[in-house]
Amino acid sequence: MKKVAIYGQAYTISSEKEIKTLLSILNKHNVVVFFEQDFYNLLTQQLSLDKKYPTYAHFNDLSNSFDVLFTMGGDGTILRAVTYIRDLNIPILGINTGRLGFLATVQKNQINEAIALLLNKEYTIQERTLLEIKTNPETKEFSEINFALNEITVARRNTTSMIGVKTYLDGEYLTNYWADGLIIATPTGSTGYSLSCHGPVILPNSKSLIITPIAPHNLNARPMIIPDNTSIELKVNAREKDYLVSLDSRIATVNIGTSIYIKKAPFTIKSIVLKNQSYLKTLRSKLLWGEDTRNEAL
Repeated sequence: MKKVAIYGQAYTISSEKEIKTLLSILNKHNVVVFFEQDFYNLLTQQLSLDKKYPTYAHFNDLSNSFDVLFTMGGDGTILRAVTYIRDLNIPILGINTGRLGFLATVQKNQINEAIALLLNKEYTIQERTLLEIKTNPETKEFSEINFALNEITVARRNTTSMIGVKTYLDGEYLTNYWADGLIIATPTGSTGYSLSCHGPVILPNSKSLIITPIAPHNLNARPMIIPDNTSIELKVNAREKDYLVSLDSRIATVNIGTSIYIKKAPFTIKSIVLKNQSYLKTLRSKLLWGEDTRNEAL
């Protein structure tokens, strides 16, 4: 490990100790560190760093010469970091200073151990599927960054009335979902918004996508698992003149009459799984599977 990038949220610092711990270890092993520009500006204002560091501000400032991209935050931080990595194949390791942490799996007290495992190459790479969107007519907000790691969602906007989402799979009509919206989720996104709408959990290496309606009016509308090579087309009808489309946390307003085309992206995101980690272990921990909580209140 010779060169790494670090990304964090640029509006607050809640992990001063963890940042300094990470930098101390990396500097000790002569690893070149690049910071995301806005995050670095925040660090220099609020922390006393031991030296100056180079920065990056865009996808074009990075390359596949980077060995790792560390994120400091929660899962949302990783979703934003993906927009810098795109198809560069830079592996991601998330240090969890947030809350739930299905993606950011290194806890605050595990930084030393995590770096040691990285340096000793005691890890595997898990490839995670992304979704790609195209619209007709074109949506300006998605012209450059048209992919999502968790999910692509269509939803009603500024109204209490539902929307209808006509859904086609590989050109064949499936159904018209009358609901607050519709989620198309990846295996990674199965533990995100889709899960809160009663979607299933599927393993990251599953070759599947999930269609999950949001508060459907039709009580027989249920989440559906489809092969990840399926081409999806959505056509929305509603009382309002527009609706919302979101790619992870990036949102655009789209006019009624716009056709949405979704398919698996032509690249994957590389997630680092350390020797002492596993996805099933993460699920058990975060969802409290197998835990007996009956005596906690006593």
